[in-house]
Amino acid sequence: MKFDRRRLATVALAIALLVGGLGLGTAQDEGTPININTADEVELMMLKGIGEAKAKAIIEYREAQSFETIEDLMKVSGIGEKTFENIKGRITVGETTDE
Repeated sequence: MKFDRRRLATVALAIALLVGGLGLGTAQDEGTPININTADEVELMMLKGIGEAKAKAIIEYREAQSFETIEDLMKVSGIGEKTFENIKGRITVGETTDE
């Protein structure tokens, strides 16, 4: 069976567009911020620089106390300014109320 390079390239492009259109990319590509007070391990791992160990550390931290501000994330062991700067536009602590 002979493969046509043009056809193969077309199929590869179609697959790439389909995967992107299904939202199978990372959370970094999406517009909805991730709530660090409620996100599960998988959601947290979608953030740039957050792997399994840091995601577990975030969850462990918030089991003791919730995050009041997104900056509180830097209180979690292993999350410094660099990681925070990379994800601060992608996270939230939830809705705030003005009283």
